[in-house]
Amino acid sequence: MDTGGKDGAVKDLCAGLNPAGLHLTSFKAPSLEELDHDFLWRIHKAAPAKGMIGIWNRSHYEDVLVARVHKLVPKKVWKARYDQINRFEEILTETGTKILKFMLHISKDEQKKRLQARLDRPDKWWKFNVGDIKERARWSDYQKAYEDAVNKCSTKCAPWHIVPANHKWARNVAIADVVLRALKEMDPRYPKVLFDPKTIQLD
Repeated sequence: MDTGGKDGAVKDLCAGLNPAGLHLTSFKAPSLEELDHDFLWRIHKAAPAKGMIGIWNRSHYEDVLVARVHKLVPKKVWKARYDQINRFEEILTETGTKILKFMLHISKDEQKKRLQARLDRPDKWWKFNVGDIKERARWSDYQKAYEDAVNKCSTKCAPWHIVPANHKWARNVAIADVVLRALKEMDPRYPKVLFDPKTIQLD
């Protein structure tokens, strides 16, 4: 959701990660090249390589949210995307990618406060987007779209985590808890080296 705290959540989560093993992708409106392909083309290109952590700020779900609310594609097109998304995420999971999906949910009143804060502080003017006002007017439409996306695309291999985000500290704790549990379950290890460190002497 707009002003939900995506950038702040990513910043706080990444503070504890080694940047050498991290790949961050922020998805904006699709380019002309991306529009010439299927909606998942640009997403699959950003999937993390083996051994890497990939963080996506926004994702393919924009294509069942914005595309739906703004009627950018016919209803039969965006409705078909739920199954396409589920199959895509199954492929990623079956080939070794662990998927964690977070929906940062704030109240309409909290969104208003955050938008106003951006107007009140000159150092936050750069974050204000006049288009957010128009999107806010579609609050009910977006809530329905979010509800359908979560219900239709929360699967065993890639469940949704709904994070109450009115309070930033609580948002960060909730996300960190899910990530920590996933990492413990995965039990990641350092890559094996192709030499014996004990046999190497430095002069």
